[in-house]
Amino acid sequence: MKKALIALLSSAFLFSCVNKAKESAVSNQELNTNQEKKETMKKILFVITSHDELGNTGDKTGVWLEEFAGPYYFLKDKGVDITLASPKGGQPPIDPKSELPDFQTSSTKRFNEDKEAQTVFSNTAKLETVNHVDYDAVFYTGGYGPLWDLADNKKSIALVEAFYNNNKPVATVCHGPAIFKNTKDAEGKPLVAGKKVTAYSNSEEAAIDFTNIVPFSVEDALKENGGVYSKGEDWNPYAVEDGLLVTGQNPMSSELVAELLLKKLN
Repeated sequence: MKKALIALLSSAFLFSCVNKAKESAVSNQELNTNQEKKETMKKILFVITSHDELGNTGDKTGVWLEEFAGPYYFLKDKGVDITLASPKGGQPPIDPKSELPDFQTSSTKRFNEDKEAQTVFSNTAKLETVNHVDYDAVFYTGGYGPLWDLADNKKSIALVEAFYNNNKPVATVCHGPAIFKNTKDAEGKPLVAGKKVTAYSNSEEAAIDFTNIVPFSVEDALKENGGVYSKGEDWNPYAVEDGLLVTGQNPMSSELVAELLLKKLN
């Protein structure tokens, strides 16, 4: 009886050990699979303005919410790993006009109910701490802020040039293409020279009486740097790509830019 009991206990112990070994193997396999997925995920750096003053008007500005939320959710839902950065780090300003009812989209509404995304948005990394080697592409959101704090920002200029000169896509929308005002390619020529590009148009700027408020026209800056500028109808989706560059005309073009960027990465 005693021998039978010992044999039974030994069998139970052996069975338990075998099961634990199987469970450990499965656990390790899942861990390796998750690690492989993480390593193969595309990584995109989002750069967002920190500037919140609309010239000398006394009005506030910042990122246009749709130009962040649209691309953010489009890419995130496709499994892209997104990191946010801004010149000052922390909470970027949102243009209050972009939060008005007339400018709400499914993406902005989703953001307004998404506490996790709001936390991510409020904790952007400082631009000076990011490096192109950690990402597959960079996307600059728009809003009027970039005209003041990104167009002449030395760190931003160097970052855009690093992505481009290392064969990584650079995408941007609306007033975001202001980042190309001072960027150069490896040969020292304006980065957009001879490239098809678009941005918020002079006609759209004039229609809302902002021509004399902005420090410069993004359309004119692109043309002056040799960019082959084109546009669609005012306030309609329009985006172009040329090599590593993907640019969109206005807020309605933001998801189209994200779509073109993702296709380029894949």
